[in-house]
Amino acid sequence: MTPRVGVDVAAIPRIAEAQRRFGDRFLRKFLSDREIAYCGNSPERWAGRWAAKEAIGKAMPSGIPRPRMRDVEILPSDDGRPQVQVAPATTLTGREIDVSIAHDGHFAVAVAVIPDAPTPSPLVEEGRGGGAELPDGFRLPARPRDGHKGTFGTVVVLAGSQGFTGAAYLASMGSARSGAGIVRLLVAQSIYPILAEKCTEVIVGPVPEIAPGVVGHASLSGVLRGFAGADAGVIGPGIGRDMSTRRLIEDLVPRVAAPVVLDADALNLLSEHRSILPRLSPQIVLTPHPAEFGRLAGLETSVVQQDRRGIASRFAKQWNKVVVLKGAGTVIAAPDGRVTQNPIATPALASGGTGDVLAGVIGGLMAQKLPPFEAAVTGVHLHGRAGMALEHSLGLAGVLASDLLLEIPRVMERLR
Repeated sequence: MTPRVGVDVAAIPRIAEAQRRFGDRFLRKFLSDREIAYCGNSPERWAGRWAAKEAIGKAMPSGIPRPRMRDVEILPSDDGRPQVQVAPATTLTGREIDVSIAHDGHFAVAVAVIPDAPTPSPLVEEGRGGGAELPDGFRLPARPRDGHKGTFGTVVVLAGSQGFTGAAYLASMGSARSGAGIVRLLVAQSIYPILAEKCTEVIVGPVPEIAPGVVGHASLSGVLRGFAGADAGVIGPGIGRDMSTRRLIEDLVPRVAAPVVLDADALNLLSEHRSILPRLSPQIVLTPHPAEFGRLAGLETSVVQQDRRGIASRFAKQWNKVVVLKGAGTVIAAPDGRVTQNPIATPALASGGTGDVLAGVIGGLMAQKLPPFEAAVTGVHLHGRAGMALEHSLGLAGVLASDLLLEIPRVMERLR
């Protein structure tokens, strides 16, 4: 494929003047610590790296966020030519980048060349995690070239209530962005117009409600019809905690034949009737945050946090379910004793709605025929890597849950 080329020119006196005024505070905006040490007091080297990093940004495909300048490091190789290294989990991860830097009078000139396609990742072999950076159980679904929407499964999402339409949007679009062929979203009648307009790529279906925006037990037959033909389900994000909704969940879940993700309010409702959990299908994935887990297990949140791995494993066996204990260092535990802890942690994911996206992603992966444990491990890792990429492109704060929706397919493609 034709490589992408970027060119930039930086005025050396301007870079020198900025450093004179602001010192290392200016340099640290675009240079790593190792680059600062290498460049010493040379304005020519500072300007050369500024120009090179701008050239790299210009060579990137349109629509893909640039990494921060500090996440691109340019140091001399053994033969003296500039060598580019990129921080993990950025939009340039997996690409080989060549740069050339020259100086002419008061100017530094740089040219960057980026291959049009990412370099295949050594961490993935035939869609499976084969390296230390991918957790045990990670597996991307097959994506045959001759596949169609039926090939990649149907996810049915029951979510949302008055004031919580965003949860329904994020969960259903999380399933779609993880590669599911068809996503159907079931919502209460009065919030249907909102979601039908917002979710143009999702089939939105209204179901009867017992109060404005509330789906209750009277909706059971309509909801069951909505789940007919599903390959996977997602139940709970933003659905509310009405007593009638709890009765709906308790009667609905045992009658859904497909694997299901239970998240958010579905977990809170079931915590009021904990004895039902072990009797539900082992094809269910539970995705609680620590407080929700504590309610399900009858434990204080602080106790859960003291031994996240051990407690998640213990209750996965007791409930006979795959458990995803969310948080920094998310733990995924299976009833058969398999347990893995995701090493990725970023405060960029600490905003409302990111858990709804994760529930949708796991449901989408199960619809593509991944078993519950593998879908949970893979979904958590993709979600974490997308968060890291957004941290590098946007920052530690201000990342929105909806930002993940575009980043997740990019992460999947890099890993493929």
